[in-house]
Amino acid sequence: MQDNKFWNDWTMVIMASLTLGLAPFVPEPHIWGKIRWIAGGAEGMSLMDWGDFFMHGIPWMLLIRLIVIKTLSFFKPEA
Repeated sequence: MQDNKFWNDWTMVIMASLTLGLAPFVPEPHIWGKIRWIAGGAEGMSLMDWGDFFMHGIPWMLLIRLIVIKTLSFFKPEA
C-alpha cells in the first residue's frame, strides 16, 4: 500500500499544486489562463491545450480530493 500513502501525502500534493499546478508563474499562473480560456468558450483550444490543462490541473484535483476525504472522515459517525 505504498502507492496509497504517496497520493495521500499532504506535503507532496501541496508542493505539486504550488509548483506544477501554477507553473509558469509569469505573467499569470498557467492553469488560471486555461480556466479563463475554457470559461470563455474554449474556442481555438487544441488537443495539446487540453492535455496541458489536465497536466496542470491534476495536482489541484488531488488537493481537492484530499480535502474532501479529510472533511468527510471528520463528520463520519464513529461506530
